[in-house]
Amino acid sequence: MNLIDKIRNNAKADLKKIVFPEADDPRILKAAQYLYENRLTVPLLVGNSQKVKKTAEANQVRLDGIEIIDPAISEDRQQFAEQYYQLRKHKGISKEEAAQTVLKPLFFGAFLVRSGQVSGAVGGSISPTADVMRAAIQVVGMAQGIKAVSSSFLMVMPDGKELTFGDCAVIPNPDVEQLASIAVSSAETHRRLVGETPYVAMLSFSTKGSARHEDVDKVVQATQKVKEWAPDLDVDGELQFDAAFVDSIAQRKAPGSPVAGKANVFIFPDLDAGNIGYKITQRLAGAEAIGPIVQGLAKPYNDLSRGCSVEDIINVACICSVLA
Repeated sequence: MNLIDKIRNNAKADLKKIVFPEADDPRILKAAQYLYENRLTVPLLVGNSQKVKKTAEANQVRLDGIEIIDPAISEDRQQFAEQYYQLRKHKGISKEEAAQTVLKPLFFGAFLVRSGQVSGAVGGSISPTADVMRAAIQVVGMAQGIKAVSSSFLMVMPDGKELTFGDCAVIPNPDVEQLASIAVSSAETHRRLVGETPYVAMLSFSTKGSARHEDVDKVVQATQKVKEWAPDLDVDGELQFDAAFVDSIAQRKAPGSPVAGKANVFIFPDLDAGNIGYKITQRLAGAEAIGPIVQGLAKPYNDLSRGCSVEDIINVACICSVLA
């Protein structure tokens, strides 16, 4: 069984309600129909019900049994507006602005997550990542003890080995605390989605003091932070990739390391390294890259590429459900 099949089975075994704030997109409607009919998640659509049904009819999509909520007439809109005003009044937002903002589908979906009416949200098929993340961070908020929202990719190698790479899509140049947060979040993503104990390698161009540079110092300090925040997590750094991945090299470069030679979670020191690293692995090694998976939020709000397929939406919804 491949990883996506495993994730879908896990989602099916523990059915969660997932909100889709972009119900004007025919791809979302097709994915919602599939998810509902195959009992993978309970989809909830946000939008004008007449427009949504008209779009569904034009695209031959059945929405029987799928709930649609229109923010403009929802009984929750006033409550959500007051909550948003309280959350953002320190930023100078007025009550009128709060009332208008919560009518935006991405924000209304975020409040459905925050209030516990749904377990998670999937957006971004027609919205930029920045808009999705703004709603998620402002409304859903950060997970306890986490200093940054980040991302990871699940990398399924041709031999079936499943690895997690972070961060490859969100934070260009993380500081020490952000890098530590990426490590803790990526380990939890790996544990939940892959079902393995995470062994976290904090990557660098140096292994255990083989080079001196401020970039190496950042990785060393972040590793120490991870150990303080998550004392039960197997983590080590700084490690070069070969020392983290190849046991024979680990024995020479980092003897006695609890992670070297068996790492399955790889934390890159910045976005340049992470983005390049996952794409090299995907294109040269033939790995399947699943993601980016948004992590570090109090509850899951996953982002889609605007070029996503219906299959992508289905998979991200199942990932969102399992993370919830």
